[in-house]
Amino acid sequence: MKIKRDAITPLDSLKTEVLAGLTSFFAISYIMIINPMILTDAGIPANLSVFATIFASVLGCLLMAIWAQAPIVLTPGMGVNAFFTYTLVVGMRLNWREAIAISIMSSIIYIMIAFTPLSDFLMATIPQTLKNGITAGIGLFLVTLGLEKAGLVQSGGQRALLAAGSVLNPEVALALFSLCLTLWLFLRKTAGSFIIGIVGTSIVAHFLKIGQQTTVTANLGQLGQYSKLLFQGDFSQGLTPKFLLAVFSMTMILVFESMGILEGLLQDDTKFKRAFQVSSLSTLFSGCLGTSPTVAAAESAAGIESGGRTGIVALTAATGFTLSLFLMSLLQYVPQVAIAPVMIITGAIMMEELAKVDFADFTDWFPSFLIMVLIPLTGSISTGLAFGFIAYPLVKVAAGERRDVHAFLYLLAGLFVAQLVVNSIFQ
Repeated sequence: MKIKRDAITPLDSLKTEVLAGLTSFFAISYIMIINPMILTDAGIPANLSVFATIFASVLGCLLMAIWAQAPIVLTPGMGVNAFFTYTLVVGMRLNWREAIAISIMSSIIYIMIAFTPLSDFLMATIPQTLKNGITAGIGLFLVTLGLEKAGLVQSGGQRALLAAGSVLNPEVALALFSLCLTLWLFLRKTAGSFIIGIVGTSIVAHFLKIGQQTTVTANLGQLGQYSKLLFQGDFSQGLTPKFLLAVFSMTMILVFESMGILEGLLQDDTKFKRAFQVSSLSTLFSGCLGTSPTVAAAESAAGIESGGRTGIVALTAATGFTLSLFLMSLLQYVPQVAIAPVMIITGAIMMEELAKVDFADFTDWFPSFLIMVLIPLTGSISTGLAFGFIAYPLVKVAAGERRDVHAFLYLLAGLFVAQLVVNSIFQ
């Protein structure tokens, strides 16, 4: 008599979760290099912000693994770090310590929302179409970044906004090879498809000596200097209109981006509440650690697509970030073109949210459409959010559907108008 056994054993599940965690980690590992480079433009030393980026990621992932038990990786977010640097510091002429203070204030408000019934109120009040638009817009933004890193698109100069990169360029040719390899593995549902694509492309790039690399490394001997970034928020301008509007803008980005991404990524809805709470706590810790706010990384979709379903994914990513302190020199062998295909495919997966939008109702999908296209076109998540949230009540009123709009949405629209005006003044 044959004994019937389950097709999937606990050991198989553990292997799947760990592999998914590694996939998510490698997909987002570029943040350890790119985030410090972006924050350098805000005046934060890159050699120290590498530590802040890693520590914030480790802490966020550990909280996600233990408290929410969700397959979500938390790291300083792309888009949010650009808002921190180029809107708050460069555009509004704040210093990086004031920008850190804005991040901390925004995170406190975020925590108040996440741990009170306000989160349920916002979930019920904010139209689903806007949340779908946020996820799709960030996905398209990710695709755009991936295409740029691959050299597949570039500035079009005076003739067009964008132009195709030359396929005769060795880096572009390598990016096309990487994209085809990764996409083929992904469609064949090969376990660890993204990891294989990254490693395979990096090996080819190394032997052919092509692919733009980086020299940003973490020197553990400089860890003693890291205290210069701890608890550096400057709240001296905390009651000025500019500071308060900046706090509003960042809060809107953190709250609604997190809602959109977590709703889009989590296949188990019961994990949303705790994942949302962990995300809010992580933003506070990241400000205290001296970096821009953490967010649920869109690249978490890579691990989820690889079968990740539990907090083991986040725990594995936390381990990867920790080990990176000792292995940072290896990251310089991973060219941007190796990461680009993962960003492109992951962004495309996020854009599947558009399938949930009611295209038969113009008043429903037009605001979502504005969010989706303006985030990548302007390179600003806050701008995309502003136009979408302003457009929603306008089109509903114009269509005679005013009663379908909650009063809170009119208030939000007014605040977003004020944000656009103030941003224009300080540009």
